[in-house]
Amino acid sequence: MPRRYTKKSENITNDIRSIDMKLQKMKKVREGKYLKTYELTYLNKAGKEKVYEIVSHADMDDPAQLGERVSGMSIAAHRGDRLLLLREYRMGVGRYVYNLCAGMVEEGESIEDAIRRELYEETGLSVKRIERILPPAFAAVSITDIKNQIAFVEVEDDGDITDEHTSANEEIRAGFYSPAEVKHLLETEEFTSRCQIVAYMFLSANRGVNGDGSF
Repeated sequence: MPRRYTKKSENITNDIRSIDMKLQKMKKVREGKYLKTYELTYLNKAGKEKVYEIVSHADMDDPAQLGERVSGMSIAAHRGDRLLLLREYRMGVGRYVYNLCAGMVEEGESIEDAIRRELYEETGLSVKRIERILPPAFAAVSITDIKNQIAFVEVEDDGDITDEHTSANEEIRAGFYSPAEVKHLLETEEFTSRCQIVAYMFLSANRGVNGDGSF
């Protein structure tokens, strides 16, 4: 079974509320196909109203629902001493970036089954072992309440990478990269922030490319 981190005391996780900032109301202002836009009205430290705009996957009518829904996962996968990275075209920024396998958890699907499905759909590879699943974390806290999880996965030794299971809206080139190759990519290519952190920690775990922990 993969290792999971359990939530600590509810007193710790839920009572860290702002003393000065007061969330007064929430209003949905746009209903998109995948994202909904909300205006959150706060009373700030100066006692003045501040309207803050966010997007969410969730259909909400109560501020207490903010951050309740866990939408999906990112997969930090390796085969031996090589890290799996995806070079994919992201429509949101109109360019290629390096990213992790990622996707949404479908209704009725466990996180473990979602990990196996997404890895296969985006790369054609199979999970050998789910090493650890971190608890949900906010994906981009300045613009959304969306939460995702990160899974650390070992990939089966056999099996070839293929994009034949991707959709017409996905352009993905997956590959396994050595520490030296990851170092070069970090210095020369654009990444998503989460993938960039995983790639850097992969280098750290492999003591850099110089054998002494330096990069």
